[in-house]
Amino acid sequence: MYGANLTETDVAAVVAVDPKTVRNWLHGQLPQARHRAVLTKLLGIKEERTWPELNGAREPDLVAVYPRRTAIMPEFWLSLFESAASDIGIVAYDPMFLLQGTNFVQCLREKRAAGTRVRVGLWAPGVATAALGDLDAETEMRVANARSAVSLLQPLLPYDGFEIRTHDVVLYNSLYRADDQLLVNQHAHGIAAAESPVFHYRRAPGGHLFRSYLASFETIWSQAESLPTFRH
Repeated sequence: MYGANLTETDVAAVVAVDPKTVRNWLHGQLPQARHRAVLTKLLGIKEERTWPELNGAREPDLVAVYPRRTAIMPEFWLSLFESAASDIGIVAYDPMFLLQGTNFVQCLREKRAAGTRVRVGLWAPGVATAALGDLDAETEMRVANARSAVSLLQPLLPYDGFEIRTHDVVLYNSLYRADDQLLVNQHAHGIAAAESPVFHYRRAPGGHLFRSYLASFETIWSQAESLPTFRH
């Protein structure tokens, strides 16, 4: 869809389904055969590569692989978190691409008001309380990003069940969880996270990958500290 410059609404109109159905497909639901036939022609894709579960070639909990984070439309990120009922979790070097979206913080506010637990883990080294001038350039940038994220999330802090923590764990992936779905943004040296692959997992019987990454999330969260007071 990204390569064809098509939105959920565009695809829904051509396939003659509701846009929510297209969103469900993006979340891993297998389209019916007649819809797959239309999609393969519309998007120039191959059925056996796009839906390898048809021949049993896909890991049971792997939904999709995106070549880079920018291939995922903002509407998809928003719909992913809107679908959460019990848990939203973010552990990332820099989640500003989400927080700067016009509706994302409002989405978190509404989910928290509805009873969804929301946890955000920000990478800020142990010197996060130091003055900016005392830090090296890269660390200064990371701490500045953490401060910006905290500023945007500030209105949510009074809510019970909403928590921000900071950590200094070296992240090999940034993790974005919405209940039983998880997006894993890979990190590779010299490549920006926005240009790195993203793996979309969903909890499934017989699947191990979702559980492994979820365990990683919980380990990082357990090592993180409550939000510090940043100095200017």
